[in-house]
Amino acid sequence: MCVIWGVPYLLIKVAVADVSPATLVFLRTATGALLLVPVAAARGQLAPLLPRWRVLLIYTVVEIGLPWLLLSDAETRLSSSLSGLLVAAVPLIGAVLATAAGLDHLDRRRVLGLLVGLAGVAALLGFDVSGGDLRAVGEIALVTVGYATGPLLITRPLAGLPSTGVVAASLGITALGYAPIGLTHLPSSLPGANVLASIAVLGVVCTAVAFLLFFALIAEVGPVRATVITYVNPAVAVLLGVALLGERFTAGTAAGFVLILAGCGLATRRNVAVRAAPTQAPVVDASALEAAAER
Repeated sequence: MCVIWGVPYLLIKVAVADVSPATLVFLRTATGALLLVPVAAARGQLAPLLPRWRVLLIYTVVEIGLPWLLLSDAETRLSSSLSGLLVAAVPLIGAVLATAAGLDHLDRRRVLGLLVGLAGVAALLGFDVSGGDLRAVGEIALVTVGYATGPLLITRPLAGLPSTGVVAASLGITALGYAPIGLTHLPSSLPGANVLASIAVLGVVCTAVAFLLFFALIAEVGPVRATVITYVNPAVAVLLGVALLGERFTAGTAAGFVLILAGCGLATRRNVAVRAAPTQAPVVDASALEAAAER
């Protein structure tokens, strides 16, 4: 997951050079939906979603519909590597939300790790973000809130629903929602091969395949620790951005990178007390367990 969701920042940066953010979201979600909706329908995994369609709609908006548009728009002004690093704030927000919802608790070590990771984000903002990029930073901030909220909805309100059905329906709903804008803002000429390849990989690998794996990850480690992949995603985003797009690697990038990885190590270590108390089983999502079994 760290690799699969570290790559999109590069692909989005390449794609938005020729395709509008709304059109990119439409093409990405439509590709994923075309792959997964027939599979979910054949397995009878769409009908069980109807009783909880309101929660499914909320999940779709906060996990896909709004974040993917904001991220694509932000990358028209921010580098792919910096965007990836800023999204690393997701685990901190996720931990706070999970604690408020009673799904997890924060001990001192985990709080320290999350704060160290946040200090890395602050280093990036201090060194690598100019005044003209503040709107893009605000968009990334909203992205992190959405990405932190999505796994919590999977764990409780959407628990027990088939994972393939949830992902397929969410992608289909998003694609339908963006179709009017996406289809009317298509490029006047066919984009280059690199743009078309970026859109294809985003839709197939970084969307359809990635979400199924993410459900399985939540089943194994829980919704809060699952979001900590966003501490390692930046490593992939930075390496690809610097190596393939020639993006800058500054002192702020280096400091933020080290602090984020250090925070990751502290925040993801399990409590000895929790390991010693097997009777206190973590809350897991049945749909994610199904995804893990199918994989």
